[in-house]
Amino acid sequence: MYDLVIPKDNLLRKINELIDFTFVYDELVEKYCHNNGRNAESPIRMFKYLLLKTIYNISDVDVVERSGYDMSFKYFLEMTPEDEVINPSSLTKFRKLRLKDIDLLNLLISKTVSIAIEKGIIQSKSIIVDATHTLSRSNPISPIDVLKERAKQVRKVVYSVNQVKQGSLPPKNENNDLSSELDYCDKLEKEIGSDLALSSLPKVKEKLNLLKEAIEDTKDHYTLSKDTDARTGHKSSDSSFFGFKTHIAITEERIITAATITSAEKGDGPQLPELLKISKQNGIQVNTIIGDTAYSGKENFKLANEQGIKVVAKLNPGITQGHRKQEDKFDYNKDAGMFVCPAGHLAIRKARQGKKNSGKNQTYTYLFDIEKCKTCALKDGCYKPGAKSKTYAVTIKSDEHRDQMTFQESDYFREKSKHRYKIEAKNSELKNVHGYGRASSYGIKNMQMQGAMAIFVVNLKRILKLNM
Repeated sequence: MYDLVIPKDNLLRKINELIDFTFVYDELVEKYCHNNGRNAESPIRMFKYLLLKTIYNISDVDVVERSGYDMSFKYFLEMTPEDEVINPSSLTKFRKLRLKDIDLLNLLISKTVSIAIEKGIIQSKSIIVDATHTLSRSNPISPIDVLKERAKQVRKVVYSVNQVKQGSLPPKNENNDLSSELDYCDKLEKEIGSDLALSSLPKVKEKLNLLKEAIEDTKDHYTLSKDTDARTGHKSSDSSFFGFKTHIAITEERIITAATITSAEKGDGPQLPELLKISKQNGIQVNTIIGDTAYSGKENFKLANEQGIKVVAKLNPGITQGHRKQEDKFDYNKDAGMFVCPAGHLAIRKARQGKKNSGKNQTYTYLFDIEKCKTCALKDGCYKPGAKSKTYAVTIKSDEHRDQMTFQESDYFREKSKHRYKIEAKNSELKNVHGYGRASSYGIKNMQMQGAMAIFVVNLKRILKLNM
């Protein structure tokens, strides 16, 4: 019957014919108990449910409902027309229990790359690298609002136990300054914590611990959210987003060969070694890396030169840094044109210093928000107490980049640069077709799972298109 009702050019039929899904069973078989409890749903079928969710960008409930009447879904899931569908909650359990501790991202990318190589689709020896951002499922909450609310809850519960305390607690902070609110909350926590009889009461202790947690989170990240793994990143000097970054490498044939997922404040350039390593492990021969200015750091050039690889990435004054202090800690954000400190804070201004033609390299000095430095959890060894400014300087030109400056003028560089648009199109497909613009769950582990399924789908679709 399926041969009659499912067209030969149906996407799900093509995927079923392209790939042998027994690799899913082999990977997950040890996650099931073989001698206890009732029989579980086939891990291959459960995986295919998740695949359908990603292909059609629908919810757990909708994918299960549609698989009850859509013959192409039933065919793909290897069900008979009269078979009952699963309960949608089973998909959640499958993700949490069966896919836990599985490196699904690298597993699925490796599988699709091996298919592409086997079919002779990948002929180029270049990888194109870039990062795309994904918004957190949860919006960030203003830290000062959280602190004020937690402090209010503490005062309320304390007054309910001991009204005398109303006259002895530190005066409330009346302005909208975060540093002042942090100082007030610190004093409030210490004042109540010093009263052992009061702070040991369960309802007081509970609210006090919530206040402590808010203080620590604010000092660490300056942003609070239900998604504790998400961070604030910058798309430009005046545009930010809250969530994650997916760092991707693709071939000129637009097959994704490697991916890493980080929180949003991480720089693009430092991810290049891992993307290159994974791509080569997946069987890709690489003689050229194509990227934007974010990848033109000295360490990336050094790594590429050691492996005989050319880097097609334009130099930027902020990247051609030569020798600089704490090079492994301060990342350059090419979208904002600013450096980001180890705590994830973006510089607010930069100034060019030094005279031209003086025989000495000029520098860019980046200035950070001193108010954030005062309360930063990483200020020890970075910010000197009492200092009126926090700066970070880089040289504009260095000897290490002379070869790259010459290479930039070559015909090969210009020709390969024309391929960079391909990864922008791939990022757009992930977001606009497969819902990768916003995280579907909380936490970086779930983000990695979402990324694994989305990349698996776009690679399969690309293979099918090139294999026609």
